Amino acid sequence: MTETPCQLYLISPLETGGDFPQRLERALDAGKGVVTAFQFRVKGLDQHDAAALAEPLQEICAAREVAFIVNDDIALAKRLRVDGVHLGQGDGDPREAREELGRDAQIGVTCHGSRHLALEAGEAGADYVAFGAFFPSTTKETEHTAGTDLLEWWHEMVEIPSVAIGGITPANCKPLIEAGADFLAVSGAVWSGDEVEAVQAFAEQIAAA
Repeated sequence: MTETPCQLYLISPLETGGDFPQRLERALDAGKGVVTAFQFRVKGLDQHDAAALAEPLQEICAAREVAFIVNDDIALAKRLRVDGVHLGQGDGDPREAREELGRDAQIGVTCHGSRHLALEAGEAGADYVAFGAFFPSTTKETEHTAGTDLLEWWHEMVEIPSVAIGGITPANCKPLIEAGADFLAVSGAVWSGDEVEAVQAFAEQIAAA
C-alpha cells in the first residue's frame, strides 16, 4: 500500500465576511487535490450570525469536495449539517459530538503536545488528532508546543491521522511532512498574503517531501 501524501487543512481567519468567500475559492482552486479540509473558526458571534457567514463558505467547499469543519461548536455544526467539528480540550467530548452529528461526521480533537490526550481522544472516537504548536503562531497565542518526535511516534504507533498546527509556513513545513503529519493546518501563512501563491508553495513542499 502506498501512503496518502500529506494534505492541507485550511483554517479560516477570524474575519470571514467581505471578500473572503472569493479568497477561499481562489485558495481551494489553487490547491485542488492538496487542500482537503477547511475549518470555519470565528469567535464572539451568536449562532445565527455565524451560520450566515458559514453557509456560503460551506457551499464553496461542497462544490470542490473539501470537508467543511466547524471549530468548537457542536450545535452550530449540527445546525449547518457540516462534515464535522473540531474540539478543543474544553469544547465537549467526542462521544457527545458523535451522538449529535452522526457516525459519518469527522471529529477532531486538539491534543497539544500530549500523547496521553491523543490516545484518550482516539479511544473516545476521534477521527483525527491535532498536535502543536510547532512554531510561534501569528494568529493565536502559543500556550502549548510540540516536537516532530511526537509526530514520528504517532505515525509509527497509531493509525488515526494527525494534524500539525501552529505557525506553519512553506518555509518550515518540510520536517513536519517528513515526520509523518497527515495534514498541515494553516491559517496566517495563507490569509496574510496572496492565498494562491501560499497554497501553491505548500503544494510544492508536499510534492517534494
